Amino acid sequence: MSSENEKSDEPEQLALIRETVRSAKVPRAKPRTWRGAALAKELPVARVVVNKGALHLDQFFDYAVPEELDETARPGVRVRVRFGAGAHQVRGGRREGGRLIDGFLVERRAESDYSGPLAALADVVSPEPVLGPELLGLARAVADRYAGSLADVLQLAVPPRNATAERKPSPAPLPPPAAPDPGSWTRYDRGPAFLDSLARGGAPRAVWNALPGPHWAEEIARAVAATLASGRGALVVVPDGRAVGRVDAALNEVLGAGRHAVLTAEAGPEKRYAQWLAVRRGAVRAVVGTRAAMFAPVRDLGLAVIWDDGDGSHSEPHAPQPHARDVLLLRAAHDRCAFLLGSTGCTVEAAQLVESGWAQALDAGREQVRRAAPLIRTVGDGELARDEAARAARLPSLAWQTVREGLKTGPVLVQVPRRGYVPRLACERCRTPARCRHCAGPLEAPEQQELRCGWCGRGAPDWHCVECGSTRLRAQVVGARRTAEELGRAFPAVPVRTSGRDHVLDSVPGRPALVVSTPGAEPVAEGGYAAALLLDGWALLGRPDLRAGEEALRRWIDAASLVRGQAEGGTVVVVAEPTLRPVQALVRWDPVGHARRELAERAELGFPPVSRMAAVSGPPEAVEGFLAGAGLPADAEVLGPVPLPVVRPGGPRRPGDPPPGEQWERALVRVPPGSGAALAAALKQARAGRLARGGGDPVRIRVDPPDIG
Repeated sequence: MSSENEKSDEPEQLALIRETVRSAKVPRAKPRTWRGAALAKELPVARVVVNKGALHLDQFFDYAVPEELDETARPGVRVRVRFGAGAHQVRGGRREGGRLIDGFLVERRAESDYSGPLAALADVVSPEPVLGPELLGLARAVADRYAGSLADVLQLAVPPRNATAERKPSPAPLPPPAAPDPGSWTRYDRGPAFLDSLARGGAPRAVWNALPGPHWAEEIARAVAATLASGRGALVVVPDGRAVGRVDAALNEVLGAGRHAVLTAEAGPEKRYAQWLAVRRGAVRAVVGTRAAMFAPVRDLGLAVIWDDGDGSHSEPHAPQPHARDVLLLRAAHDRCAFLLGSTGCTVEAAQLVESGWAQALDAGREQVRRAAPLIRTVGDGELARDEAARAARLPSLAWQTVREGLKTGPVLVQVPRRGYVPRLACERCRTPARCRHCAGPLEAPEQQELRCGWCGRGAPDWHCVECGSTRLRAQVVGARRTAEELGRAFPAVPVRTSGRDHVLDSVPGRPALVVSTPGAEPVAEGGYAAALLLDGWALLGRPDLRAGEEALRRWIDAASLVRGQAEGGTVVVVAEPTLRPVQALVRWDPVGHARRELAERAELGFPPVSRMAAVSGPPEAVEGFLAGAGLPADAEVLGPVPLPVVRPGGPRRPGDPPPGEQWERALVRVPPGSGAALAAALKQARAGRLARGGGDPVRIRVDPPDIG
């Protein structure tokens, strides 16, 4: 065809297009307002949760459903809506204007509770239903518990859409596997009975104190297999990608390929969303993942598992900052499913679950513990003072001997605490932590000033130790710096490997080597470590934190669990005062007893988790105004406010830190058991009211803060 003929056809084609648009039954204005379009004949109202995390907008909004979107606008799908149009922006009986934002359609209704004109749904982003009623109910419960908004929780619960993954079909579901044999669960008194209950469709709830060694991942896999055998689903949440890899390998070995999904950020957006969709569609019934997997939409959930709940990675840094343990507890209660909290250590929260009768203890007898645990030896300050080797090389003689003997048969682990812990004060004579007489908070002396409480801010000029009466204090500071270079010079023929923030090793060979690691980054050694050194114990025990002792014991036990059992010659040397409670618990390998004693003390003093607590931080005038206007429960107690450390411009920042260079304060609000829901509701209502009135103050609220000093 010639170019002249092409040009002559253009007017005719344009006229045909215009006529087609005029004769269309449904107008498609851009941006889409659906002006004049007919509405759906049945259920013409869509109830939507919009992606606006502001607390004063934490509610559902109604929109009109155009007839063209009737088929795809189903509950659970992602939609686009216009938000923010004023009451004057009404044309043809329909609200127009506003900004296009994302949301989820949660319900179709015959009529709206709102008497005014409704805006129309702008579009259905995808016909894939991603928000079911179970996930919506869970998100609502989490938002209420943490004084947050539903939209913020849904941002954590539903991953971003990936169109490529959404177009691909999920694999066909496999039939339930056969119930597994107990395997190493026979080492625990109630282990086989726990698996048998899962396989029969029961819902047992247990706090599992796992024996040291590499078997914990396989034991979790067998619990998952028993749940799948009953025709139900299972969810496992672990702290990091290395733990995911171990459980993933164990599940493949016990169940075979194709029966579980792995949800981690490292997988990439397409693969992760494809795995999430396979779970949502029911193609797979088991999930293992890191923190975000706590919201995984497992169909017919029969078992929720969390491993090492004391790890800080389980605490979400984004609003409303939920903890994976509490989310899984909510799921276990709402879905009436089984629950398993496992760890080689034991948190105070885990001990409380057993103490309250909500869960049963699942542990091994002392004979099994003695066989599996390594020999623990201690080096205290008194021995260090008399040790010539320790004064010269900053490493006690016992540690040198242990390293030398261990290197004859395998690798040796050296745990070195991270630098940067803020020192706290303790009695110089007996090392009892210095606490406030009014609220039992930690005493501080910032920049060598007078003593004051880190919680309520009251001074303590006449402090004396409640244990021994001494009036002298010492700062628990980080000990001497141990470096891989120093160890390399001491053992020149031995390879030295490091594992820490910049480079974390997953595993090391079973050959003789020195492995220097920071807490939480210890690699697994093939066949187990021959020995381990836990250096600078005061760096962990001396932190200004209510959980300092519990966290130190957890770090030590996690590292010592990688060492061979005492029968195989495994030895651990911890450099810390032997008389301290966490050190004694490590020597006896009794984390459960330590957690019970901590729980009893906190109950006596009104500390979490026996009480519920919230932190309110911001500029001094904002915190004062917020607390004055908040309708706190009658039994609430306000501690503080106290000033927070000023963050240097350009310096490192942690989640929740104030803006650089600004002086903020923090107040703690404490309520007794049973008033936690009322406290969260009061804080949420107070902040929503201030935001609705245009008070965009920078007050931050965190319910159940992990670190309170």
